[in-house]
Amino acid sequence: MFRIVLRVLPMAAALTFASLASPVAAQQNTTAAPPPSGVSSPSAAQQIPEPSAPVASPVQTPASTPPAISQQPAADAASASSATAINPLKAETTPHELSPWSMFLSADILVKFVMIGLAFASLVTWTICIAKMVELSLARRNLGAALTKISEARSLAEAQMALGARNGVLASLLAAAMHEARLSAGISSDAGIKERAASSFAEIVRAESRRIRLGMGLLATIGATSPFVGLFGTVWGIMNSFIGISKAQTTNLAVVAPGIAEALLATALGLVAAIPAVIIYNHFARVTKGYIELVGRASGSAGRLLSRDLDRTHGSSIGGAHSRAAE
Repeated sequence: MFRIVLRVLPMAAALTFASLASPVAAQQNTTAAPPPSGVSSPSAAQQIPEPSAPVASPVQTPASTPPAISQQPAADAASASSATAINPLKAETTPHELSPWSMFLSADILVKFVMIGLAFASLVTWTICIAKMVELSLARRNLGAALTKISEARSLAEAQMALGARNGVLASLLAAAMHEARLSAGISSDAGIKERAASSFAEIVRAESRRIRLGMGLLATIGATSPFVGLFGTVWGIMNSFIGISKAQTTNLAVVAPGIAEALLATALGLVAAIPAVIIYNHFARVTKGYIELVGRASGSAGRLLSRDLDRTHGSSIGGAHSRAAE
């Protein structure tokens, strides 16, 4: 019994000394399991840590940073979905690209009709341009060649023979002069014949002028009205854009810009149709004026040939009268 008491007393002393040591040593001693009975405990000097060894305080690692980085795409998706929920018309009204074709497809039905009409007007303008260019070129060349052929003719009959079966305004003028000479046979008044022939010539010149100006009025109409038609489409498109803005309850540029761009496209098409029409009209007005002057020269040539025939007729009748009087 005495031996057991002697063994327990050192152990109690060691435990008491360890509890009075540093808090770290006390914490380590509390976690250690008590030695079993019958086993000698280590000395107190071995259980106390060295005072010079610093005790490292536990440092918490920033475990929240990687999850925040990994959650960034999810946050972006959530913000995008919330923006779509706030502006539900954005995904519907904004085209994928602001090209003229996509803007035309997303425009209002009335604006589409305006754009189609302006595109058709532009097509008509260029069709008239090509057709009138060919027509005026051929007309000027044919009339110039005909005037060259009759420049040496001394009578209406010779002029008609020089022209042959060619049709044109000069052939019509020569035919009108011959017709008036036949109808006025036996009339001694040359002035009356020339006056009636000049009236026929004026009618032919006016008819040729109307024929050669065919299509010019349409060019003038397109050039004058296309900007206003395009402006009408723009006003209508901007009205629809403001209505869409009021429904979306936002002034975001992504919502406002497509509608305004679609509206301005109508004005652009109106200018595309009007500017070439005005330029082409002014060009053909000058060319037509030159051709009408050439037709006037043809009318003068026919009138001079008629006057020569009349003078020959009266000269021959006067000579026959003098010969009969001498007999």
